[in-house]
Amino acid sequence: MAKVRKAARGKRRWVGLGVSEDIVKRGVLESIISDIECLGKECRLYDFNNQKAIIRLPLSQYYIARPILEEGIMGLNSITSSGKIKLVRERLGLEKSKR
Repeated sequence: MAKVRKAARGKRRWVGLGVSEDIVKRGVLESIISDIECLGKECRLYDFNNQKAIIRLPLSQYYIARPILEEGIMGLNSITSSGKIKLVRERLGLEKSKR
């Protein structure tokens, strides 16, 4: 089966989040993210370290979620965003996580 080309995958934005100090486990953060309606079902948590997190959003959801995340919701607030995860990691001072 042929691989899906990059142009067909859809545009996305990577959002760097500041996370409240009372959220310490990845599973708790994932459940909070899934409870926030504006993020949609296609939102995915990529990195979580030192009270900083990176999520991936489809471009259409990003425009809806951005003002809400900038104000802060449920212990999360937006710090930075970009079309490239590498830039968000640099801005937050995070290294690529090893799986």
